[in-house]
Amino acid sequence: MIFDTHAHYYDDAFNADRDALLSSLPERGVALVVCPGCDLESSRQSIALAERYPFLYAAAGYHPENLEGVTLAHVDQIKALCAHEKVVAVGEIGLDYYWVKTPEERAFSRDMFDAQLSLAEELDLPAIVHDRDAHKDSLDIVRAHPSARGVFHCYSGSIEDAKVLVDRGWMLSFTGNITFKNARRAPEILKWLPLDRLMLETDAPYMAPEPWRGQRCDSTMIARSAETVAQLRGLTRDEVEEITLANGKKFFGIAL
Repeated sequence: MIFDTHAHYYDDAFNADRDALLSSLPERGVALVVCPGCDLESSRQSIALAERYPFLYAAAGYHPENLEGVTLAHVDQIKALCAHEKVVAVGEIGLDYYWVKTPEERAFSRDMFDAQLSLAEELDLPAIVHDRDAHKDSLDIVRAHPSARGVFHCYSGSIEDAKVLVDRGWMLSFTGNITFKNARRAPEILKWLPLDRLMLETDAPYMAPEPWRGQRCDSTMIARSAETVAQLRGLTRDEVEEITLANGKKFFGIAL
């Protein structure tokens, strides 16, 4: 059974068939899904979906690309959303230096990441971290929060950074891009990574694995990523799905 630990089912890409797709997931092998918000509105939408589907859980947070018009005071609104019984993490938070370019914007995104990681510590919730082209600063902020726990989603860092995170008790999560022919770092990291620190995700509607690369992604496609991990680790796909299901449930505190 699949645990998709990161999928954005409020995205417009699902407008035409969202309810039909989500209703079909359990019978297609998907046990659990976590839907992280990227701002206040999408966090609310994630919670609304979690209220409708027993297998779906939500996270609330401000993504580094969604900070226009935001102040640090908005963290209090995220805190209020985190009180909902189906919110299992603070996220998606972090840094993105690919899209966030100016020194001023990057400085504020660091402040927001720091504040939201503090919120995760305060609430004793895990954090779902987005890190794109900002590895050093992301790790520096994590180091400044020794009691924080979390996952670097769609992990794209080095094996050296991965070892730092694992030593601090953090998780790494991987999307369908591990199946791409040009995947370079992921195979090395996946061969090394302790299996109890591994989670799988789609980042739906993005990051569809081969042979669906470029198409809309959904949670069932994790099976293809699990096959890739299984090949790298000498396991079966079922074993990888079982391991990542157990890891995800423990990480998010879901007792099912």
